[in-house]
Amino acid sequence: MTVTTPAPTRTSASITVPSAVPPAGGFAIPWLPAGRTVTIDGRGEFFIREHRHQDATRPTVILLHGWTASSDLQFFTAYEALAEECSFVGIDHRGHGRGLRTPTEFSLEDAADDAAAVLRNLGETQVVAIGYSMGGPIAMLLARRHPDLVSGLITQATALEWNGTLRERLQWRWLPVMESALRSRIAGRFMKRFLEKMLADGHGLKQYIPWLRGESQRADIGTVKEAGKALATYDATAWAGNLDVPAGMLITTQDRLVKPRKQRALAMALGADVRVIATDHLGPWEQPDQFSSATIELLSLVSLIGSPATSGAPTES
Repeated sequence: MTVTTPAPTRTSASITVPSAVPPAGGFAIPWLPAGRTVTIDGRGEFFIREHRHQDATRPTVILLHGWTASSDLQFFTAYEALAEECSFVGIDHRGHGRGLRTPTEFSLEDAADDAAAVLRNLGETQVVAIGYSMGGPIAMLLARRHPDLVSGLITQATALEWNGTLRERLQWRWLPVMESALRSRIAGRFMKRFLEKMLADGHGLKQYIPWLRGESQRADIGTVKEAGKALATYDATAWAGNLDVPAGMLITTQDRLVKPRKQRALAMALGADVRVIATDHLGPWEQPDQFSSATIELLSLVSLIGSPATSGAPTES
């Protein structure tokens, strides 16, 4: 079933979190869960965000972010809503954000195994894996390679494969150019203008533009390029339908990066419950309330935590 998610009206008293750190000289920081480094013998050090719900019976979620992002950049607009409903762990992938720096070439399989190692270190089993964009393949690989750890799967703005058309294959050939651009001074100026245009006056996230700019510069550009190469060859067409876990899918219906038809193909392969929001690929920033609401609705379906599934939203045919 596909449901269109409206702007949410949520009333929950399970946890109280501040909306943001008050601005100091105009620099505001959103609420972020506690962060720490987890050391895994034989793998390295991993930065995580961690929140523990006061109700131990609530599900635990692992948040797997997209290409070029970090857990904070990808999910900060949903952190508070998630904190009300569940425990969660957010991990920065290799070379992204504060993630592991290693000479080993990036692979999606390694990223999934990293997440599994962190979960085992924390003593977590039976988690719901939420993956946005590149995090979708990582979440699916986590469920495939470590089925004992994953009890549910939520994929968001992602696809079964990323190279199915000639246009997509040609786009990936621009990775060396993208790498050079990201290493140049132009990148910082472009990001500033991009954010100011997207988060214009009146947008609730405008106050966080300086923070967003700073966080976006944490990545290791070489590893980001390698991650793009890994995405370019990813194809789960042959095995996605064999993942034996409850699944949900968030489709971004105006997405120009991952076409909605490709997102729907993934949802069909997974047999997923679907929620849709009318936004482009940066839905967590463009439509933060709808993104948070849709994520919580899908979590309620996949984990059976008992929250209302449709919130009165109309059902699409």
